[in-house]
Amino acid sequence: MAVCARLCGVGQSRRCRRRQREDPADQDTDTDPELEMDEEEEERIVGKMQAEAGPRCPGDGAARGPGVTSDPGAAAAPVRAAAGPTRLSCQPPACKGPGSPNSLLDLPPELLVEIFASLPGTTLPNLALVCKKFRHILNTETIWRRRCTEEFGMLEDLRKVEVVGMSSRELYVKRINPRVKSGRFMKLLPDYEHMDYRDIYIRLLHPYRHILGLWQPDIGPYGGLLNVVVDGLFIIGWMYLPPHDPRVDDPMRRRPLFRIHMWENNKATVECMYGHKGPHKGDIQTVKKDEFSTKCNQTDHHRMSGGRQEEFRTWLEEEWGRTLEDIFHEHMQELILMKFIYTSQYDNCLTYRRIYLPPPQPSDLLRPGLFKGTYGSHGLEIVMLSFHGNSAKGTKLTGDPNVPAGQLTLDIDLSRPIQLPDLEKQRSVEELSRLVMGEHEQVQRERAQGEERGPQAGRGRREQGAEGGAGGGDPGDEPPPAEGGAAPQVPSGQGSEPQPFVLPLGVMARTEVYPRTCRMCFYGTGLIAGHGFTSPERTPGMFVLFDDDRFGFIWLELKSFSLYSRITDRLPYAQAPSLKAFEEMLKNMQSWTS
Repeated sequence: MAVCARLCGVGQSRRCRRRQREDPADQDTDTDPELEMDEEEEERIVGKMQAEAGPRCPGDGAARGPGVTSDPGAAAAPVRAAAGPTRLSCQPPACKGPGSPNSLLDLPPELLVEIFASLPGTTLPNLALVCKKFRHILNTETIWRRRCTEEFGMLEDLRKVEVVGMSSRELYVKRINPRVKSGRFMKLLPDYEHMDYRDIYIRLLHPYRHILGLWQPDIGPYGGLLNVVVDGLFIIGWMYLPPHDPRVDDPMRRRPLFRIHMWENNKATVECMYGHKGPHKGDIQTVKKDEFSTKCNQTDHHRMSGGRQEEFRTWLEEEWGRTLEDIFHEHMQELILMKFIYTSQYDNCLTYRRIYLPPPQPSDLLRPGLFKGTYGSHGLEIVMLSFHGNSAKGTKLTGDPNVPAGQLTLDIDLSRPIQLPDLEKQRSVEELSRLVMGEHEQVQRERAQGEERGPQAGRGRREQGAEGGAGGGDPGDEPPPAEGGAAPQVPSGQGSEPQPFVLPLGVMARTEVYPRTCRMCFYGTGLIAGHGFTSPERTPGMFVLFDDDRFGFIWLELKSFSLYSRITDRLPYAQAPSLKAFEEMLKNMQSWTS
C-alpha cells in the first residue's frame, strides 16, 4: 500500500496505516524500506487533495470506514469512469447522508488503485482525463504491473527478472553470440532497472499485441511455425523446429528470429536475430489483418567468413544434426541442398500469416493440436490435427516439395473403424491390404451410387429412410453426420482396453521405437504427389490411435509408416476465437501454397 501511495502522490490515510500495524500478518515483508513514506507527509498530501476536491459531508471519505467498500455503487463506478471523462465530475455531488459515498473521489487512494488495476489497460487513458486525482493515481506502478501480467503474461516483477535477452543467458552466450563475454552481456541489454510497467505497457506490449500468437511463414512449400510471445522484458519471435529425424518423441527445438524491447530512448526497438553475429537492426510491418512481415536492415550479419560452404555446413548441423558425409542416400542429399538454397533466399524479409489451434469439442476422439511426424526422406514435419464431426484432418504446417505446407495430408473417416486381427495376422501386409481396401472399395461404391442418383434422388432416399426408421437402404443413403455431432463409432473390443499392435512385414518405418499397443484403428486417406506437387492423389491407409499423445498412419501404396507425437510446448494467444474463424483459417491455408 505504501508503495502505491508514494508513486501516485496521494498517500494513505492514518486509518489504513494503523490497521496494518495492528495486523502484521497482512504486511508485505518484501517491501523495500526506501519506498516507505513518512506518515506526516502522507497526511499533508491527503489534506491538500481533499481541499482541492471541496468540502465533504461528515460521514464521507475514510471516516466512513469499511462501509465504503460494501457499497454496490462503488463496484459499478470504475465501469462508468472508463467510459469517458464526461461521466464523472471532480466536484462531489450533494451529500446523501452518512454511510454512502458520493463519488469515487471519496474512496481512499489505495482502494482506487485496486479498482483501477482491475480495468483493461485500453480504458485507463480515458480514466486519466476525469480529474487530476485520477491522473495521479494512474501513475501507480501497481496498476500497470497488473495489466502487464494479466493481459500479456509478463513476469510479476521486472526488477527481479533474470537478465535474459532471449529466455536464458546461457542460450544467448553459448549459441547466439559466443563471442560475448559475461561482462559485455549485461551492456547489450536494456536498462531494466529504470523501466516502469507503464512504459512497457504503453510503448511495447500494447502497440505490438497484434503479432502475439502462432504464425506460418511464407517460405514456399516448406512453411514453418513461428510463436511470438512475451518473454521477460522482450517480445520474441521463436521459430519452432522439429527434432532431428527420426527422434519424434524429442522436444521441439527453438530458434529466435527477432525480438522487440525497450531501449534507452524509451522507444520499442526491433532487432533481427538471424545469423551468427548477434542481434542487429530490423523492422516489423503490418501488411494487413492477421499478416505481418519482418525485414533485416543489416544482412551482412547473416554471412559467415567461410562463405556459403560454411553457412551450409552450419545450417545442416542445426537442421538435421549431421554432416553431409553422414547422409549416404543421393536423393536425400539433393532434397537437403535444395531446401538450403530455397530457404536462404528468405533471410532478408519474411511474411507471416496467423494460424489458430483447433478448438476442442466434447465428441473429439482425442485432444486436437499440433503433432510432429516422420515423413521418410523429408525428415520430421509438423501437422495440425483437428476434428470435424465424423472426420479427422491432418493439415501440414511444414511441408516439402512433394506435398507443401498448408495441404491436407491426412483425412480420416471416423465412421469407418477397422477391427485388427490377431497379432500373427497383423504381420501380413496382405491382410492389412484386405482390410483397408475393403473399406476403400465400399467408399468408392457409395460415392459412385450417389453420383448416379444425383442430389435430388439422394435427398428423396434419405427422407424415406428417415420416415421408415433404421434398417433398409445402402450405407451411402444415410445423411452425413452433423458438424460436431455424435462420437465416432467404435467396434466391440476397441477403445476400452489397449490391444496388441505390430507393423506388417515389408512396411517401412523411420524408427522401430513405436508403441506395441493401440486403442482404435480407422480407414483414411493420405495425400501423395510428385515433385512440385504434381499429380496429387489421395491413397488409402489406416489411422492408428496409440494413446492421447501419439498416433500413426500406414500408407498402404507406399508401404510406409508415419509416427506422430504431440507437441507439448505452451502456446499462448493461439486459441481460435471461434469455430468459424478456425474453419476459415484452415480453408485459406490450402490456398497459400497451392
